[in-house]
Amino acid sequence: MPPYNIQKRDSVKLQNVTEMEAEGLRSNLSHQELITEVEVRVQVRPIGTSAVPTGCYSVTRVQWVTVAILCFVNLINYMDRFTIAGILWNIQETFNITDSQAGLLQTAFVLVYMVMAPIFGFLGDRFSRKYLMAVGLLLWSLATVLGSLMKTYELFLIFRCLVGVGEASYSTIAPTIISDLFVKDLRSKMLAVFYFAIPVGSGLGYIIGAEVTKLVGNSGDSEAWRWGLRVTPVMGFIALLLILFMLREPPRGESEGGQHLQPTSFISDLIYLFTNKSFILSTIAFTCVTFVAGALAWWGPIFTQLGVIIQDHPNANKDDVAFVFGAIAMSAGLIGVPLGSLAGQKLRVSLPYADPLVCGVGLLVSVPFILGAMVLAEMNTVASYVVVFFGQIFLNLNWAVVSDIVLYIVIPTRRSSAEAFQILFSHALGDAGSPYLIGVVADAFKPYIHDRNVTTTVAPFISTTEMGFWNVTEGFSTVTEGFSTVTEGFLNVTATTSSGDLEDYYVEFKSKQYAMFLCVIINVMGALFFFWNACYITSDKERCDRAIAEDDKETCPESNNTRNNGNFV
Repeated sequence: MPPYNIQKRDSVKLQNVTEMEAEGLRSNLSHQELITEVEVRVQVRPIGTSAVPTGCYSVTRVQWVTVAILCFVNLINYMDRFTIAGILWNIQETFNITDSQAGLLQTAFVLVYMVMAPIFGFLGDRFSRKYLMAVGLLLWSLATVLGSLMKTYELFLIFRCLVGVGEASYSTIAPTIISDLFVKDLRSKMLAVFYFAIPVGSGLGYIIGAEVTKLVGNSGDSEAWRWGLRVTPVMGFIALLLILFMLREPPRGESEGGQHLQPTSFISDLIYLFTNKSFILSTIAFTCVTFVAGALAWWGPIFTQLGVIIQDHPNANKDDVAFVFGAIAMSAGLIGVPLGSLAGQKLRVSLPYADPLVCGVGLLVSVPFILGAMVLAEMNTVASYVVVFFGQIFLNLNWAVVSDIVLYIVIPTRRSSAEAFQILFSHALGDAGSPYLIGVVADAFKPYIHDRNVTTTVAPFISTTEMGFWNVTEGFSTVTEGFSTVTEGFLNVTATTSSGDLEDYYVEFKSKQYAMFLCVIINVMGALFFFWNACYITSDKERCDRAIAEDDKETCPESNNTRNNGNFV
């Protein structure tokens, strides 16, 4: 019987029994073909794609559980990080600290966080990621609880630094586990779910810190804010148990067929990363994002509270600002994070360099909204809320997309290091310094702010054409002749707030407003770096795909023996 090509087996018919007997073959009713020669054809899939078609990929229960646990821990991570921002006013009153010292609480935390990130990145590429995350989670939960007990600013600052050590272990490792579970668009979707935790966790941090403080404060506790810090550690201990007993750590590179890849030396990792143009440019651009996000998240609530105080007819309550700010952060994140991920997935079908473009456009569009919110804060708080909501939506387009970029331009065995070094540089020059820098700039502006042309129902100032000398006595103010021209003769000052106090609030507000204008400039710079990144993203991704495929060929040379004519057997 002549051999039949395996590709034509659908056209093969059972041989006539007499023909089979004539050839010396015993008759039977089998439908199997007898093949004496097999032409083996191996299908070569495009570089960088999964062996499983994306559309046919089914997410298993174990994968869902793993992603859910990672998202829960990331949520706690950002809740813990921004709880202090919601109660910053209370902390300043307790420790009697300046704006610079208040900003240093976040700056010191992030400095330690960024220094420890490369260490955990190195360990994460070589040891069990599951147990590294567990150790870090335990450390940061304990540090948060102990920090809430400290009675001095210096000790409180030290424990905030220890929280940074714990959080560094998680942030560098968790995205790489998701990368090893999924590929292509499915990976992008799962990263979008994971990065929901940044705006949602930040918003919950504001809300929990402020509301728990208010609740406990009603019972007469003068330092109720300490209880606001004790909520996330309880959730942290629950997450620790979930990681230890329910989380499955996949082999590195599993989803892309890169299990064969072996860790390289630390120097080789550095050379690889710092010769990757897309990694460098995306890191610089993301540094601008973290600078703006860190400054707005830290100073936004207290800046808005001051805006409410100095308004003539405030349409918001000062005590509700942290809650509203948290709600805005959460809702903007729920829209912005998936919107950015979806835009990247859809656009890169026709534009391979779409991801950095989405990030850059998002930053540019957010600029007028952020600027508008800063200006409106002293005139109309509700309008400021609306404008900052849209600004945060566009700012949130970046989170999932930037992480996806890093994961697909870096080979699996170097991804934890890549995440770590991006954290190091983006925080070192971004949100590590921005809260402190804004505080320093605000303090520097205060001696030069003398404009008192502001009105308010709490303690309004009389409008003048030039500086005057004020005497306030039992609710009335008079103006010394010869120093100013007075357009209104008298003003009522409430018993609760003096004219001098309101003057201080006005100076505090304007100094922070001027300092935060710096965020607008940094936002534009970040957009430009993302656009520059678009020039190299395609070639760097192809280089990463080739590295995985070529190493696979070298590690498994026997696979070449089955290759013929480009189709699977």
